[in-house]
Amino acid sequence: MVLFILLLAFTCTTHAAPQSYSFGVVPQYDQRRLVAIWHPILDELTRRTGLRFTLIGVPQTAKFEKRFLAGQYDFTYMNPYHAALATRRQNYQMLVRDQAQVLCGLIVVRRDSPLHSPYDLAGKTVAFPSPNAIGASLLVRADLARLFHVRITPRYVHTHTSVYLQVAQGLVEAGGGVPGTLAGQPESVRKRLRVIHTTTRVPSHPVVAHPRVPLATQNKVRQAFLDMGATSAGQALLARVPIQRPGIRAHGTARSRGILRRRLQGWRR
Repeated sequence: MVLFILLLAFTCTTHAAPQSYSFGVVPQYDQRRLVAIWHPILDELTRRTGLRFTLIGVPQTAKFEKRFLAGQYDFTYMNPYHAALATRRQNYQMLVRDQAQVLCGLIVVRRDSPLHSPYDLAGKTVAFPSPNAIGASLLVRADLARLFHVRITPRYVHTHTSVYLQVAQGLVEAGGGVPGTLAGQPESVRKRLRVIHTTTRVPSHPVVAHPRVPLATQNKVRQAFLDMGATSAGQALLARVPIQRPGIRAHGTARSRGILRRRLQGWRR
């Protein structure tokens, strides 16, 4: 009887389901594309860590913000402004971020547009993915207000993809984006757009973890991202995010907050 109980306990242990964690992603792209990009990455994280991850995507940035501010994600990929908010509200901790590139915003117009300078946008309607998209909205709007003293009418259209499409189709005069999402658009869209302004740069999007996730698990996930970045197959998966070289920057979240605070100082959204 004792032997049977021991064998039964061993069987239950070895066949226990892996721990499952939620993984939120800021909606830079439409949901179908987010799934295509992140499911293979999470599958690879599962293979490397033995953990299970559930991708949670939402179509609107406002819903994404509401969820991470409530602490609903165990792990999430977000912009540095969101990371600052998440740290202040829920004490999310940075795991990795792209060390090969920094983030900047772009202003795009139709290629045949008569607009050639941010000054030309005075009184125009400009599309943005959301109020708090750091590169595509916050930095662009701060430059328009502080550097060019231009008043515009913002139109929030939920995703970067929607911004580019609205500009390309002539539904708005201009739009805010970032280099990574612009480069990821189909050529049929890119060739109809022209960049008229690039903002200054801030640290890139991090992957963060909620403090309820055990530290050992956080470290395991961080190491899995670093190991993925060291292989050609892993690099190909991460490049679609885009993350070119995942790494760790000391005091990354605090540094991001300081840079963003200085960048946006004196500008009221």
